[in-house]
Amino acid sequence: MKKIIRVWDLPIRLFHWLLVLCIIGSLISVNIGGNAIEWHAFFGYSILTLLIFRTIWGFVGSTHARFSTFIPTRADILHYLQGSAPRFLGHNPIGALSVFALLFVLCVQVITGLFVDDEIAFSGPLAKFASESVVSFLSEIHEGNQVVIYTLITIHIAAIWYYKKFKGENLITPMITGDKEIDPSKEAEYLPSDLGRSSKDGGLQRALALLLLSLIALAVGYLITR
Repeated sequence: MKKIIRVWDLPIRLFHWLLVLCIIGSLISVNIGGNAIEWHAFFGYSILTLLIFRTIWGFVGSTHARFSTFIPTRADILHYLQGSAPRFLGHNPIGALSVFALLFVLCVQVITGLFVDDEIAFSGPLAKFASESVVSFLSEIHEGNQVVIYTLITIHIAAIWYYKKFKGENLITPMITGDKEIDPSKEAEYLPSDLGRSSKDGGLQRALALLLLSLIALAVGYLITR
């Protein structure tokens, strides 16, 4: 009988899939152009809200959501690449690097987007506080950074396919259900301490996440409407 361990709490799962939807909406709306740029801005503000939430949740969230549990060291990365590392319930060292890289480039994108001013259909809420040269510079970064985002998303999807195809590890299902099924015959491949660290995902945890997200949304809403 397989051992079931709660790895991803509901707030992290909702964050993940809402971020996916917002990124897709952002990419579609920016390519449509015209009045759709308003939707692009809406998705951008939503992504900003989600990223702030994820950053804070990385310190106060459940076990496997906390940055402290998956920040990789140089030794961790080398052991993993050499195939001498144990299995991981949460992010493995390379997956952790991918997560941090994606969070970073998305932060760059939403922050620079606050300063974008195309002088036609959209002006970011912070553009009026910056000089023309700064706005132009940040606008160029905002446009060029899209290529980095596309690249990292492609790598992310390819990694999911690779783990499913060649390692028999489904990374999508746990991000939907929150649980990871461990075959008893493979328990020895995990660290005993890792197997004993299931994530808390109760009502109190979820209520805290909802309160935190609501406060962040209000703060972002104030920022863009003031």
